[in-house]
Amino acid sequence: MSGLEGYNAIVTGGGRGIGAAAGIALARAGAKVSLAARNETQVVEIAAEMRKEGLEAFAFRCDVTDPHQVRDLALSASEAMGRIDILINNAGTATSNPLSRITLAEWQHIMDVNVTGTFLCSQAVFEQMKERRWGRIVNVASIAGIEGDKYISAYTAAKHAVVGFTRAMAEEAKGTGVTFNAVCPGYVDTPLTDETIARIMHQTGRSWQESLSALLERAGQPRLIRAHEVADAVVELCMEAAGHTNGELVVLDGTDTP
Repeated sequence: MSGLEGYNAIVTGGGRGIGAAAGIALARAGAKVSLAARNETQVVEIAAEMRKEGLEAFAFRCDVTDPHQVRDLALSASEAMGRIDILINNAGTATSNPLSRITLAEWQHIMDVNVTGTFLCSQAVFEQMKERRWGRIVNVASIAGIEGDKYISAYTAAKHAVVGFTRAMAEEAKGTGVTFNAVCPGYVDTPLTDETIARIMHQTGRSWQESLSALLERAGQPRLIRAHEVADAVVELCMEAAGHTNGELVVLDGTDTP
């Protein structure tokens, strides 16, 4: 895949899973990519592997819930690459608990990472994109942002907020050359899903495979989605040809052939 030569991208949560896959896919499509995450070691390692492949990659530590760190990320990435054309808001976190067990701290943390992080990072780059009359902002939401399931009320509420933010900003961005879209995958084969399966095992005493099967059955998914499938959808939304795609939700539910 190519078509993003000359464009520069930031990917949050870029040290593993969907974020790492998206960063690699964007770079293979020709973009310069700045990977950002709270775990600096992870993004440094991914960026180093990308450079071995001949790709242009940079790594930055950033907690997307901290407005000062987000501001510094935007400045540092701009200095490294020249400007910011593409933002992938991928940083996220999830827990599962019945309502009675969700603490206020847990609720607030999920909102801060998934929702406030998306807001802060978008705010940090949107104006400069408008000035150049070109930009792509893709938010990694979830099928949970469209539907719902038991025991993930905090995560579901957060991803619904991300979907709502995407739709509202798509309206605000009309006519500016900037687009806001979201990808909404189901359960993806990532460390975050591994953590979910581990919680099911701990709570039920089931094996890994039994817990995975129960998770997929409850979600109505025939299989786990691959991270590269989500990354491919992200890249498509960033292309020049996607300029008229604005406010769209791209759903990946694992029903097609990987």
